[in-house]
Amino acid sequence: MRHGKKINHLGRTDSHRKAMLANMATSLVLHKRIITTLAKAKALRKYVEPLITKAKNDTTHSRRTVFSYLKDKEAVTILFREISEKVATRPGGYTRIIKMENRLGDNAEMAFIELVDYNEVYTTKVEAPVKKTTRRRAAKKTEEAPEAAENATPDAPATEEKEG
Repeated sequence: MRHGKKINHLGRTDSHRKAMLANMATSLVLHKRIITTLAKAKALRKYVEPLITKAKNDTTHSRRTVFSYLKDKEAVTILFREISEKVATRPGGYTRIIKMENRLGDNAEMAFIELVDYNEVYTTKVEAPVKKTTRRRAAKKTEEAPEAAENATPDAPATEEKEG
C-alpha cells in the first residue's frame, strides 16, 4: 500500500528527478508553455507553483531559495520580474495542464503545461458589447414604415404622385 506517499518518482533516482524537474521548470519559465507527458506535467506543477508563490515576495532570500531550485540566473530574473507581476493578485493555480493525444511511439499520455496568465486564448479580455439604448417606441416607428409603403401604389413612383 502507498499510504501517504505523495511523490511520483517517475522511474528515476532522486538526483535525476530533481535535475529533470529543475530543467523543466526553467523551460516553463522561459517559454511559458511546454509539452511533456502527463505524469511529468503533474509532478512539475507541484514543483513550480511554490516557486512562483515565493517569487511574489522579491527579497534576496527568496531569490536565493528559488535559484537553488532552478539553477538558472536568467530564469530566476524572468520569474521575479515578469511572471511575479502578472500573478501578483492570483492566490494560486498558476499553471494549467491540458491533455493531448497519446504519443505515437509508446502511446504515453501527453499534455502541455502552461502558465495561466500567458495564454492568449483564455486571457484576452473581450470588450463588453455596447449597450443599446433603443426603446419600445422606436420599434413602433419601424412598424409604421411598412404601412406607408403599402398605401403607396406600386405602379407610380412617389415623386410623380406629388406632381400630379
